[in-house]
Amino acid sequence: MKVIIVGAGVLGVSVARQLAVAGKDVLLLDQRGAGTGTTATTFAWTNSSRKPDPDYHRLNLAGMEEHARLAGQLQGAASYFPSGALQWADAANEQRLADNVERLQALGYPAHWVTPDEAARTAGGLRIPATITSIAHFPSEGYVLPDRFVNNSLGDAEQHGATFAIGEVVAINDRPDRVSVTLAGGEVCTGDRVVLAAGRWTERLAARAGIDVPMVTDAGRGAQTVGLLGYARSPQLDLRCVIHSPGLNLRPEAGGHTVLQALDLNAHVDPADPPSADGDIASTLARRFSALLPDPGRTPEIDLRIGLRSLPADGHTVAGYASAQSRVYCLVSHSGVTLAPILGRLVAAEITTDQEQDLLGAFRPTRFTGVQRSDIEVEQHATSLGEQ
Repeated sequence: MKVIIVGAGVLGVSVARQLAVAGKDVLLLDQRGAGTGTTATTFAWTNSSRKPDPDYHRLNLAGMEEHARLAGQLQGAASYFPSGALQWADAANEQRLADNVERLQALGYPAHWVTPDEAARTAGGLRIPATITSIAHFPSEGYVLPDRFVNNSLGDAEQHGATFAIGEVVAINDRPDRVSVTLAGGEVCTGDRVVLAAGRWTERLAARAGIDVPMVTDAGRGAQTVGLLGYARSPQLDLRCVIHSPGLNLRPEAGGHTVLQALDLNAHVDPADPPSADGDIASTLARRFSALLPDPGRTPEIDLRIGLRSLPADGHTVAGYASAQSRVYCLVSHSGVTLAPILGRLVAAEITTDQEQDLLGAFRPTRFTGVQRSDIEVEQHATSLGEQ
């Protein structure tokens, strides 16, 4: 069996690795390079903290568990860190946090309250402001270093025989006996299956094969897809877990660096006119970061990066064949980092065995057939504590 995978982000490389390990002939294509799309600009928090849909919650739980299993199999520097996460609430957010902790505890999801001293020991080198009134700890959560994850997964896939190539797919031809993709240079690659794992480009590519995968595609100023990240090069911190605070989210990055996210600032970000390093948005991000530092007088050095999220229109993962007759398997998710290992394993199993995997039953692209887009679209602006 030959499988062509379009898109070498966290999902594409995960499927490629699993198929290659299973002995399949795998061609992985990406228009720019592995991990250069949404994967390069993700906060990369592994969790099922605010996933109220039961099927989606179960899938994300399985993703967290699969990360731990996969970490013992991949070669290279560690990419997954089960560090736990802390959410700090002030008076404006404490009820929202309390309601979510109660909901998660009822589901058996590890969540408990901690004191500021306990939180400080868990977090490492941060100062907890006096305005924080309650703090919750989620010990099963963690984070991923996406570039390492992609490199390790791709390297393992190639060791098992997968081929990776740069190529922009401009057409997909889905036939009863075969499926092919046409590249921008005119080359045609033919296989038994195509996995469309193209992230935010999924709707456009799927449409070229007559497949409807409704996505949020607006990338203008303050759009739902827009996400600003700051990469703090200094000061270097001994940050030990993911932090969500009322004005700033933080996670550790390699080399003592820190990734910063201020959700409310996304409304002011225009990908066509990126914020400058000395502008108001950069200054606001630096000020909020400084307020959490043990030495708030030190001016941080922060690089800004704009990401565009991969958002299915109804907010849920898409995983499955376009139809019962199709050879095109569609795969896209807003929770790509959390779900990459489990989706890699389950999708590979469905392709190689033709056996449906129960965890994916609620996420088939066929759910969009005959449905008005206005009936499925949901608001996906992430603005509140614990959202992404």
